[in-house]
Amino acid sequence: MACILHIETSTRVCSVAVSQDSAVIFDKADFEGPNHATVCAPFVAEALSFAERHAIPLDAVAVSSGPGSYTGLRIGVSTAKGVAYGRGVPLIDVSTLELLCVPVLLYHDDVPDDALFVPMLDARRMEVYAAVYDRALHARRQPAADIVDATTYAEWLNAGHVCFFGPGAAKCKAAINHPNAIFIDSIDPLAKYMQPLAEKALAQGCTADVAYMEPFYLKDFVATKPRDLLHTN
Repeated sequence: MACILHIETSTRVCSVAVSQDSAVIFDKADFEGPNHATVCAPFVAEALSFAERHAIPLDAVAVSSGPGSYTGLRIGVSTAKGVAYGRGVPLIDVSTLELLCVPVLLYHDDVPDDALFVPMLDARRMEVYAAVYDRALHARRQPAADIVDATTYAEWLNAGHVCFFGPGAAKCKAAINHPNAIFIDSIDPLAKYMQPLAEKALAQGCTADVAYMEPFYLKDFVATKPRDLLHTN
């Protein structure tokens, strides 16, 4: 199986990992940020040095492509492009919202089988960036900016269980008061969780153009209720 360098900088957390044979063999994360400009490059250098010391050739670079912080994504994507171009390996872009679903799928066995997943990234006030996925990560609703109140996800909640998680979910608990709502705490997009998504993309030949790949910044989303453009961090 492939050896992949993973870079995740879409939120305040900066993390880098290396996977080989479907296992994570290197993992570094900084939760004190945003410190991306300070820690991303050293983490990547350490990861590449680790692979070289173990004589593991790099096969691809995966990077979280947003939505997310403008500054964070620019740092992560530019770093990933530089490594991919310099090493002559493919670049893989991974959706931040899909990435948030991975630890829930892997480690939360108590989630009902028919539950839908709503990963949330934080914006100002009661605004989040979210999508709706089923357990197979098929998008039941594409990523969009939402202003959250009791009716925002009523269509899905009235039909069955819905899991809310990610950096934007905690502030929505009071607004989403529905018996089918499930909130899962402490879910961050981390590089170590990118492995299954990146390996699948690589196996399917779904790679990005190193020259032209651009991430999805928070500023690219407009609220699904009438309002000005949402805050960009």
